[in-house]
Amino acid sequence: MGIVKISDDLHEEIRKASTVMSRSINAQAEFWIKMGMLAELNPTLSYTELVQQQLKACKVAPPEVIET
Repeated sequence: MGIVKISDDLHEEIRKASTVMSRSINAQAEFWIKMGMLAELNPTLSYTELVQQQLKACKVAPPEVIET
């Protein structure tokens, strides 16, 4: 594990986002880094498609959609 230097402004944005997403600051930064890497490797996929792809890879079943 290493140290990544980032700007104070970016750190503050990560801190705010981590609160909203109920993640640690490190977990939020890691999530954004991973999603950014996946987006670069799969430029034709949307964010939602990338998340679905990751859930499927981990064998997480999507919840049933209940129509009203």
